[in-house]
Amino acid sequence: MPPSILELFLRFCLLSVMAVGGASAVLPEMHRQIVEVNGWISSAEFGTLYAITQAAPGPNVLIVSLIGWKLAGITGAIVSTIGMCGPTSLLAFGVGKLWDRFSHSPWRTAIERGLAPITIGLILGSGCLLVQTAGEGWAIYALAGASAFASYYSRQNPLWWLAIAAVLGMALF
Repeated sequence: MPPSILELFLRFCLLSVMAVGGASAVLPEMHRQIVEVNGWISSAEFGTLYAITQAAPGPNVLIVSLIGWKLAGITGAIVSTIGMCGPTSLLAFGVGKLWDRFSHSPWRTAIERGLAPITIGLILGSGCLLVQTAGEGWAIYALAGASAFASYYSRQNPLWWLAIAAVLGMALF
């Protein structure tokens, strides 16, 4: 059973507050809520929607709009996007004012250093989830690992590595 507009809005408001590092940081929780807990779409559909948003120009938050559109049409897309962007924007505005006020505080440095590994961990979790939705087997994990390694250690645009991985993935699978 598809969600109500209010349920969709509230679900993305909650995810918004947890999204330290953007929508990609909460991708595993988004998948868990949308696919596993509520069964609104399948894991394959989730992976496809994410792939579309990564191929399209624009921010990573487009996944939210596509999920909303899939579940409740254009109204769902708008409500989901507002739910994901609204609370975070208000929170960022308030924190930004405080951040500037305490620019020389040792707490600010401690918070920055503490949030960096959390954000990296959340994004790595998102990557692991996406690899799992692509299929099973050592070749998929090796291809994902090689792409991540090449993206990190090379000065090339990461889209080149993703394109190469996509071609290899189609050839191998």
